Amino acid sequence: MKVLLRQDHENLGKRGDVVSVKNGFARNFLFPRGIALEATPSSERVIEEERRTLARRQDKDRKAAEIQAKDLEAVSVTAAVAVGEEDRVFGSVTSQTIADLLQEKGYAIDKRKILLDEPIKALGVYSVPIKIHPEVEVKVRLWVVKE
Repeated sequence: MKVLLRQDHENLGKRGDVVSVKNGFARNFLFPRGIALEATPSSERVIEEERRTLARRQDKDRKAAEIQAKDLEAVSVTAAVAVGEEDRVFGSVTSQTIADLLQEKGYAIDKRKILLDEPIKALGVYSVPIKIHPEVEVKVRLWVVKE
């Protein structure tokens, strides 16, 4: 049976692809879950309309992310940490800490979008990358200072 995919599927293909699957798989799995439609001219029109609305939504989200990125470029946050002898930092500055500092400045950024390879464990100035959108990344300046 030929089906038209409404969503990306790991083993079948991308949204809008026409693939051939067994009848039972289509009737019992793909159709009830809304993953695919039977490949007819009318279903192709439905998929094309969904593709257009998705493209508009993604474009709107990308533009909003670019605006937020311009605002975030000018932001500088300061993390005051406790230090011991020879300016050794107790603990570390994590992505959660940075998200909290940005929240105080009025920016709601999820900690998973802050791209730290490892927690920061030294005093200094850091440029922390934040992936706001799959196509938009911005760097925020982080100052790690003594408490």
